[in-house]
Amino acid sequence: MQRRQWLQAAFLTGLSTSILQTTAFAQSTTMEIWKDPNCGCCQLWVEHLQANGFKVNVRDVGNTAARQRLGMPEKLGSCHTATVQGYVIEGHVPAADIRRLLKERPLALGLSVPGMPIGSPGMDGPEYKGKKDAFDVLLVQKDGTFKSFQRYPAHGRMV
Repeated sequence: MQRRQWLQAAFLTGLSTSILQTTAFAQSTTMEIWKDPNCGCCQLWVEHLQANGFKVNVRDVGNTAARQRLGMPEKLGSCHTATVQGYVIEGHVPAADIRRLLKERPLALGLSVPGMPIGSPGMDGPEYKGKKDAFDVLLVQKDGTFKSFQRYPAHGRMV
């Protein structure tokens, strides 16, 4: 096989593998989400997750009780709470960070983006005119302590 044909075959094999992995991820990764039924940014975050291969079951009943029951500290709270494969996800966490969490499987309660930073998934609509605040995705331990899991600078790239 000529080098060019070999490279094309290798590329297509890699592409096929990537598509199969994404499909398998989408079929096996379901999130339970508690949110306010009238919150537009929560719905945009749900759409961000769906666009990134997650299946979602949405409970439009608010999230305060779920956050408390799941052990996420109130000071790390936001407008929606979710669970995925034994982890708690609080707020506007990018899908890429949830995937990383599920791949690395650290011993932790989950991830949080406290508040509602402009530019985070769901808080990135046209009304913000491209503005992106700096924010951290926090890795939260079961005892409530936390550290930065991923940092997004102002005007940073999000997937």
